[in-house]
Amino acid sequence: MPNPRRSTSMTLDAALLDEARALGVNISRAAEEGVLAQVRAARARRWKEDNAQAIADYNNWIEENGIPNMGVRIV
Repeated sequence: MPNPRRSTSMTLDAALLDEARALGVNISRAAEEGVLAQVRAARARRWKEDNAQAIADYNNWIEENGIPNMGVRIV
């Protein structure tokens, strides 16, 4: 079942909105795609922030100990 849709109101640059309408752009779909892209970017930023210490710790461990199983070679 698709996610339910909700009506909202927003303010856009008038010239941009006029051009989009003239070009037949689906304003709702374009706005949804833009919001989705921003949400994905914000999630990625948050994940990087939340995991920065663990990644730094892992990188430090690799720096000190080398890559595990580096001597094992699969051909």
